[in-house]
Order: sequence, then structure tokens, then C-alpha cells
Amino acid sequence: MTIRVLLADDQALLAGTFRLLIDSNDDMEVVGVAADGREAVEKARATVPDVVVMDIRMPGVDGLAATEEICRDEALRETRILILTTFEIDEYVARALRAGASGFLGKDVGPEELLDAIRTVSSGDTLLSPTATRALITRYLARPEGGVAVPEALDVLTAREREVMAQAAEGLSNDEIAERIHVSPLTVRTHVGRAMTKLGARHRAQLVAMAYQSGLVRVDPPQGRSAAG
Repeated sequence: MTIRVLLADDQALLAGTFRLLIDSNDDMEVVGVAADGREAVEKARATVPDVVVMDIRMPGVDGLAATEEICRDEALRETRILILTTFEIDEYVARALRAGASGFLGKDVGPEELLDAIRTVSSGDTLLSPTATRALITRYLARPEGGVAVPEALDVLTAREREVMAQAAEGLSNDEIAERIHVSPLTVRTHVGRAMTKLGARHRAQLVAMAYQSGLVRVDPPQGRSAAG
């Protein structure tokens, strides 16, 4: 199946380069290019892409606002957002993930890494390493004001769904979770999907935030400090 990609970047030269790179691969195609956030939303609604590669800093409506609008649109529920930016600032990344973005990369990324990232988020995985996931959750997403509604308990989940949710919160991919608990990646994807549906999470990143906010996964205290310090 061909991955349909929408590019949103106000730098025409960079967007053109990305387009040539993506269109050179048999398993993906660019279905549109937007120069600002408003155009990105309009073209997303018109083309319903599998993945939007979204810059943050754009004139008018920026990439964060566009991400929020796209992720609120039920008609675009299956569309994944990959944030690509020179501004890898935690606050930006946290806001994008809260909105429902599936991952982020710096603009200095190599060609193959970008293509792999598009494939990763298209498949339903979140593009965050275990280290980046824990650091980001610890500093921002685990805050009560993070904007993700969490049930008082996770009783709606089965034991296996809670187990898979916890491992997703560690930054593991579906394949890695499948290997760890000795099931197929398809089974893991099913568990993740059911947990998201039951908890009202739009994307996997929101499920990860819920795992920390609910206490399913504990945030380790900083090393070298006493409990009182």
C-alpha cells in the first residue's frame, strides 16, 4: 500500500527536496505541499493523507495550531502527524504530542531516517526513543495540566492491555513489545488499538501520556538526590 504524504513547510526549496526524495520511493507519494498551517489543514481535508510532515515555524497559522486542528477533525482520524523542525524545544514537542502528533524529527535528519520515520508513524508507532519518551513525559506530559483526560483507574483495560500500554510508555515499538511478551506484532497492535479506544486516546503518544499520568508507569526520581531533597 502506498503511503500518501502531505508536506507542510514554508521553505519552498526544502519542501521540494523532500518531495523528490519521497516520490522516488515506490511505497510512498506526496499528495500535496502547503506553505503554512492554514493551507496544511485545508489540503489535509482535501487529500486525507496518511502522514503529514509538519514544520512548526510557519507564517500565519503555525504547525502546532495546524496539528491541533487536524487532530480534532474526525474525518482525519487516521492521519498521522510527523513534526519536522529545526526547533527541537521540549515545550513545542510536548504541545504537539498532546495535540496528537505521532512523533518528531530535527530538520538535520538524513534521507533514510526521514523515510523510515514516515513509515514508522504511518504504521501506527510513535517516533520517540525510550530515552526521549521518558525525558519528555517526566518534564511535561506527566503534569496534571498536560491536557490529556485520564480515567481515575484503568479498570476498563484487560491485564494484557495494561501490560502493552506500559511497555509502549517505555518507548518500545510494536515489534519490540511482541518479542518481549511472545505474541505477534498484529496482536500488539490490536491491544494498543483497544486501549486507545477505551481510554479515548487519539494517538499512541496520548496513550503514553496516560500511562504516566495514571501511575501505570512510574517516573523515577532524579539520580543523586535524596527523597527529602
